[in-house]
Amino acid sequence: MTDMEKRIYDMGILPVIKISDPATALPLAKALIDGGLPAAEITFRTSCAAEAISAITAAYPEMLVGAGTVLTTEQVDRAVAAGASFIVSPGFNPRVVSWCLERGVPVIPGCSTPSDIEAAIELGLSTVKFFPAEAAGGLPMLKAMSAPYGKMLFMPTGGINADNLLSYLKFDKILACGGSFMVKEDLIASGDYATITALTRRAVKTMLGLEFTHVGINCENADEALRGARLLERLFGMPVDERSKSVFAGEAFEFMNQKGPGKHGHIAIRTHFCDRAIAYFERSGFAFDYATATYADNGKPKFIYFKDEICGFGFHLIQK
Repeated sequence: MTDMEKRIYDMGILPVIKISDPATALPLAKALIDGGLPAAEITFRTSCAAEAISAITAAYPEMLVGAGTVLTTEQVDRAVAAGASFIVSPGFNPRVVSWCLERGVPVIPGCSTPSDIEAAIELGLSTVKFFPAEAAGGLPMLKAMSAPYGKMLFMPTGGINADNLLSYLKFDKILACGGSFMVKEDLIASGDYATITALTRRAVKTMLGLEFTHVGINCENADEALRGARLLERLFGMPVDERSKSVFAGEAFEFMNQKGPGKHGHIAIRTHFCDRAIAYFERSGFAFDYATATYADNGKPKFIYFKDEICGFGFHLIQK
């Protein structure tokens, strides 16, 4: 995965935006940032696309901004000059793709057939856009079509919404999902940036799926841990599950055999995507203790503690 692909993957969702009035560019970017998603694909479907990209990248350099609906090499040059970090096109145009590659510009062309994918592979690409995703058969079509291409990643766009977003993201060949459901044209036209922020925040919440899983209680030794768990069993009928490092009472309470991270103990939070959650929280200014991280066979983190305690409790993320 290239550095740009990693940045897009970490976002998970790429808002696809049509800007008709340059005056809307900055408040729209701010709404996405406030919603926890500092990223945008500004489509070249309007004459002010380059102007909007330039304004956003100048005002919010931390924001990941690409150019979409790029059809010509001239548009590539205009987009890059304006500050676009990557190029997205609706179809596979070998001239446009080669133009980008020759200039070191990351490009994600649209593909909807195996022939498109093989043409992309021939030019050395590792990610393509699956477009129009739902109209082309949706996730079942993508799973079937992608099967022979083990290393290729996809960015489905077209028909992605709050209801089907998570099902796409859970497919392990998805880089990210492109969508306009949180940045609809009528919301932009009416200046309803509060709703855009709310929809964006909801989309991020859906993607990450953060939820409480259990509280860990530090004990002096294994005997104390077992006594605590047995007490909750007597009080509330919570089944005791003795493990190598702790004893669980039900699913919500973990009594540690010795003192671990956190003065008093820890609180565990589950997430659909541990790696994307880490990226999200780090963008928000939080830090992690990478010495505590454990990894799945695919190299992605599945467990990690936040660096700082909250009221004497350590907090860790754990992959669902």
